[in-house]
Amino acid sequence: MVDTPAPADTPVRTGRVRRVVLGTLPFVLVLGAVGGAAAYTKSTVDGADRTVTTAVWQRPDREPAKDPAGDPPRGRAGTEMSKLLLPVPSGFRLGPDMDADGNDSETSGRKAAAAMKESGRGLAGKQRRELEKRIDRYDIQGLAQRSYVADTDDLVVETQIVKMKDRKAVRDMYTFRNALMDAVGVFRDGPKIKGHKHATCFRMPKDTKSDLDGMNCVAYDGGVLLIVSATGSEPFDTGAVADLLKDQLDHIASPGEYI
Repeated sequence: MVDTPAPADTPVRTGRVRRVVLGTLPFVLVLGAVGGAAAYTKSTVDGADRTVTTAVWQRPDREPAKDPAGDPPRGRAGTEMSKLLLPVPSGFRLGPDMDADGNDSETSGRKAAAAMKESGRGLAGKQRRELEKRIDRYDIQGLAQRSYVADTDDLVVETQIVKMKDRKAVRDMYTFRNALMDAVGVFRDGPKIKGHKHATCFRMPKDTKSDLDGMNCVAYDGGVLLIVSATGSEPFDTGAVADLLKDQLDHIASPGEYI
């Protein structure tokens, strides 16, 4: 049984839109698409100012060009882990805060482990306890996270990259999280990620009473685990999320090549 999510926090202002709740999506994308990104998406779609959009300036061959207004905010890249996060791609800008550290942050040690445990919010008690035991056993060394919102204001994507003590721990966590999603038994299959066999996506169950949809993906490459949660308005663009996930995995494999 899935626990009932906590009530939304007091609304706060982020940019031109009103953000209703703070925090990352629950691990199981609790039925009904509730969570920080979902509430942000709905408030953005319902009330955002669409007269001016944020664009990443590019040359025709997709190579970024110099923005005449200054360098576009593509995310931090000052540490080993932050360099693994996908720079904000064309068609997106930095999104809502994922927690108290903001929309583009990095933590290590106990704080990183605590953030991973928070991702289990919404799981049944036994499942959540098992997740937390594994997190403690796997020795989480660091976590980098970044959120993106589409310039069309109808899609929010939250990305976490987790570094563990060894590759076996990463593979085990990937397998365990997939098994948890399967055990819930209500999620639809998500798209395959071309060129990446160690990536699995789950679509939220169909809800005719909601105008939001979502997808949760987990993947790994070498020594890091990747968790991607996306929420958007109907019709939900699974292709855009799959493309971003593929670009993120390609970037992890060759961080110096994706600009």
